[in-house]
Amino acid sequence: MDAVSIIKSGKAVLGIELGSTRIKAVLIDPESKVLAQGSHEWENRLEDGLWTYSVTDIWDGLRDCYSDLRRNVLKVYGTEIENLSAIGISAMMHGYMPFDSKGDILVPFRTWRNTNTGEAARTLSGLFRFNIPLRWSISHLYQAVLNGEEHLKDLNYLTTLAGYVHWKLTGRQVLGVGDASGMIPVDSATMNYDSSMVSAFDALLAPNGFGWTLEDILPEVLPAGADAGCLTQEGASLLDVSGHLQPGIPLCPPEGDAGTGMVATNAVRKRTGNVSAGTSSFSMIVLEKPLSKPYEVIDMVTTPDGSPVAMVHCNNCTSDLNGWVGLFRDYQQLLGIPVDNNIIYAKLFESALAGDSDCGGLVSFNFVSGEPVMGFSDGRPLFVRSASDSFNLSNFMRSVLYATVCVLKSGNDILFKDEKVEVDRITGHGGLFKSTQAGQKFLAAALNSPISVMETAGEGGAWGIALLASFLVDSAGMSLPEWLDTKVFAGNVGVSVNPDAKDVAGFEAYMKNYNCCLPIERAAVDAKK
Repeated sequence: MDAVSIIKSGKAVLGIELGSTRIKAVLIDPESKVLAQGSHEWENRLEDGLWTYSVTDIWDGLRDCYSDLRRNVLKVYGTEIENLSAIGISAMMHGYMPFDSKGDILVPFRTWRNTNTGEAARTLSGLFRFNIPLRWSISHLYQAVLNGEEHLKDLNYLTTLAGYVHWKLTGRQVLGVGDASGMIPVDSATMNYDSSMVSAFDALLAPNGFGWTLEDILPEVLPAGADAGCLTQEGASLLDVSGHLQPGIPLCPPEGDAGTGMVATNAVRKRTGNVSAGTSSFSMIVLEKPLSKPYEVIDMVTTPDGSPVAMVHCNNCTSDLNGWVGLFRDYQQLLGIPVDNNIIYAKLFESALAGDSDCGGLVSFNFVSGEPVMGFSDGRPLFVRSASDSFNLSNFMRSVLYATVCVLKSGNDILFKDEKVEVDRITGHGGLFKSTQAGQKFLAAALNSPISVMETAGEGGAWGIALLASFLVDSAGMSLPEWLDTKVFAGNVGVSVNPDAKDVAGFEAYMKNYNCCLPIERAAVDAKK
């Protein structure tokens, strides 16, 4: 069938992901190829000391994103989207979205970026004997308890952003196992929340007399391929203001951006891994065996089909880089030179490739917000050099690009150097890998491992959740790894870059300078008003 026939007959699949800076929709055909895309730019806000998006932001953004997709389909194919084979919803993981019995949100959405949950995370990590990160939903919940927040007496349901959107579209309070594992630890054997930890938490809260337990308020956990409900008439109206989209379309379990990144890079088998690099960055390594002990900087989550994954999550990646590129763009405009963002990025990334392997002594910190892996609850972007350093554009841009993966390297050094974890393939995806091979080359140096990038590197999670939606209706009895290998990637592992020995040594030298300069970053944060 041609593309027009696929869309008209309702055989296309839709994936939508709500990322940190962009909501993106991807329409794919039954062969997993992209037919059309739509997007909406948005940004979180710091309100009352907490990073948030309003419910109005969420639905206005979703509607605008879908409208953009619809317009593009109409323009290219001359037809409306009336029906679909399946839909998938994904979003940034973790955070805190509590609702009352009427379905109204009790406090503004607290995103993964917030780092005000230190006391709760420490207490729960000790109680569970399991690393509980600051950004996990259970940390936000218990911090609200410690703070004595009034809304807890009315709490009826707690979910993530993906779970919230899915609920409103289908009426089902469910969550994919990968996203659920970022709320509270999941037992891969039972594909459900860890029962011993749930019991321990309920016992901890019992004296408060809230009248609810975790089982009462958390979403039902579902693996990839499970029935997660269908689009209701109300859900169709929420998404498509034009009224063309029909109800009854099946939806796959909603997933977090970590899970969709694994799917988009075919990294759900053991001994595979991926690195997502955008506003934040994280690496996901699917483990063959458990780690020897818990680590504060390594999160244990799961793939969308429930396999254990070691995750290193960094709050900051490309935001500071984008800020510097914006400065060069302003200078170009000042000179009256026509601006093309793609060319600016490409030229600056190419310049970085010509820099010294250790950046000539220059050091950059990209901490727009707090960075828990490095022990910072707050951040301040910072560039450091001494009078004797080699200060030029190439070294400067190289230091800014190194900074995007420095924190990621710190966490993965534990896995590869201390735990001796072995991987057959690591695949990169996200905005860092769009312009030239600089991002790929520098990540290979940081992790001292070959890094593959596929043609879909810039598509990321929206395509990944579209694949999970397609798997829902087209699995043919295969497991998710089998289906991805057979139906989607068919042996394609992308273009691989091996680590250059000089770059590896240079990155290690850069990290020594970086770690020596951490007290400067600490002083800058402490002095910040």
